[in-house]
Amino acid sequence: MREDPPATPRQGADWHPADVLAALKKRGKSLAGISIAHGYHPTAAGKALKRPWPAMERAIAAELGIPPEEIWPSRYPPVD
Repeated sequence: MREDPPATPRQGADWHPADVLAALKKRGKSLAGISIAHGYHPTAAGKALKRPWPAMERAIAAELGIPPEEIWPSRYPPVD
């Protein structure tokens, strides 16, 4: 049986929270660990998956090695 390639977020669409979690897990990271490492409550980073929180978005993106604008393009409109 042929295995389909993993789904990737559509260009211009925010990543699904499960995709962010999977990318972190592949790197041995967790939202709670990121939160604690940045001086926040363990549940803080999870809140950034649901609503804007620039500081936590930057922390999550840094762990993934990409800019937050790539994960949440709707939260970072293009600058003219």
